Amino acid sequence: MKVFTGVDLIEIHRLRDINPKIRERFLQRVFTPQERVLCGENTNSYAGRFAAKEAVAKALGTGIGIVRWQDIEVLKTDLGEPVLYLHNQAKIVADQKNWQDWSLSISHTKEHAMAFFVAIAN
Repeated sequence: MKVFTGVDLIEIHRLRDINPKIRERFLQRVFTPQERVLCGENTNSYAGRFAAKEAVAKALGTGIGIVRWQDIEVLKTDLGEPVLYLHNQAKIVADQKNWQDWSLSISHTKEHAMAFFVAIAN
């Protein structure tokens, strides 16, 4: 068995202070339509998902580049637990690494959002 991990920490103000002229374009580039519906105007939720995408990209070993922002989608259960969906290149890389299962956790303070990700492969 092999374990892959990724962690990311972001200052929430970095997303809150995005220039209003480019904010919508940024959100459309980074977040899927379903993520944008879930987050609405909640900057903390966007920051948590941003950190989660970075953590997953680190565990994949690619960073953001080959794997695009929207290839990593973070939705939630009815109870609020984050649920990760991999698409396109992220799914291809995860399949190549033989990821069998994973877990994602997101947390916030007033100033920071962080995400921790673990994947298990055979």
